[in-house]
Amino acid sequence: MEKKNAWLGYSDENLKELEELNEAYKAFISDSKTERRSVINAVKAAEKAGYVDLNTVIEEGRTLKAGDKVYANGMGKTLALFNIGEEPLEKGLNILGAHIDSPRIDVKQIPLYEEADFAFLDLHYYGGIKKYQWVTLPLAMYGVVVKKDGTVVDVAIGDDENDPVLGITDLLIHLAQDQMQKNAAKVIEGEDLNLMIGSRPLKADEDADEKDKPKEAVKANILKFLKEKYDIEEDDFISAELEVVPAGKARDFGLDRSMVMGYGQDDRVCAFTSLAAQLSVEHPKKTAVCLLTDKEEIGSVGATGAQSAFFENAVAEILNTMGIDSNLAVRRTLQHSRMLSSDVTAAFDPNYPAVMEKKNAAFFGQGICFMKFTGRGGKSGSNDANAEYVAVIRKIMDDNGVRFQTSELGRVDVGGGGTIAYISANYGMEVIDAGVPVLSMHAPWEICSKSDIYEAKKAYEAFLKDA
Repeated sequence: MEKKNAWLGYSDENLKELEELNEAYKAFISDSKTERRSVINAVKAAEKAGYVDLNTVIEEGRTLKAGDKVYANGMGKTLALFNIGEEPLEKGLNILGAHIDSPRIDVKQIPLYEEADFAFLDLHYYGGIKKYQWVTLPLAMYGVVVKKDGTVVDVAIGDDENDPVLGITDLLIHLAQDQMQKNAAKVIEGEDLNLMIGSRPLKADEDADEKDKPKEAVKANILKFLKEKYDIEEDDFISAELEVVPAGKARDFGLDRSMVMGYGQDDRVCAFTSLAAQLSVEHPKKTAVCLLTDKEEIGSVGATGAQSAFFENAVAEILNTMGIDSNLAVRRTLQHSRMLSSDVTAAFDPNYPAVMEKKNAAFFGQGICFMKFTGRGGKSGSNDANAEYVAVIRKIMDDNGVRFQTSELGRVDVGGGGTIAYISANYGMEVIDAGVPVLSMHAPWEICSKSDIYEAKKAYEAFLKDA
């Protein structure tokens, strides 16, 4: 089946909407490089659109009704937004589920050390990365340091134009004969991902006793900086969450500015468009939900991952505000729901055609991509959407003029991957993966088509209204 490139069908008004959406998208991902910052920015947008914290509703004893908008914030790292619809919740929700964590490198709990008059932070990578892609890049660091008294110190270094950047060095080519013979997975070892953060020693008082002079003066100078700027001590790293990410803003890509290059587009491109769709829908028939989860890149585990009880608990609390305190009602609500697992897929790359089967590959410019199943090998670990549900989705897209395509994640037995789809499907709800095709997925800088981003937002909005 041959499909036309979506760009060829756009009117001037469509193009204006497309560019406005993508400008907002670039701003969002440039300022949302961690799951915590993504939640902060999503909550700001939600409150501006009239959403209220579910905890406030509970504390005030309010009864939720059709037209009310609430959000549940899970530990500042996962978020669920609900636009209460006209139908009872037990008839099901229309859910957009994306994740807001991305591959990165985390700072260890005891990270700071000095070697050869350089100060470093020891790192541990998070998610699936090609480690060699992360060296010789300007890097930024975001996160929180929580002191023993409970004070939370926000850290953001590397993206303000007045900030320094950080980085991981690589071996010069002149001395890299042995390194160049290594397998790509071993060119840069995990324990060699050490973040260089300084080289200037603390100058001791000339009159001080030798025993009072710092033995590791560069490290001492870094600790002095941390104390003065953030009022933190070395031991405070133990209770810190610090994430190392590429420094720099998302930018237009290509001479024709048809694409976006930026960090963390897996999966914040789907998180942003899902959020945008959720905030644009008014008076839905069924309750519209946008679920933004954490920890997908490492298995959706933990208290903020999709496998946690966070979302189920939020649904139970909402039902309770309506006077329905019933486990059966929660189960019925979830079982009768429909969901788009808003997650990216791999785009066909003509530089690497051998890993794709072109009939079942996703292409730039052909719209949002639906994946009936993911997994690997014989569909192992996959949610395989029911044909009846796929037909429903096809009709919704066609009725709303949404450009869409379908794909698999590469050739059979070449590789594979997964999403949160199978987790939600465990409730018995209908789920299918639906997202934006990405080039250079999981690299520090990923690429998406502006037209696919535009079609994704349209698709998510149509689903919330008509599913």
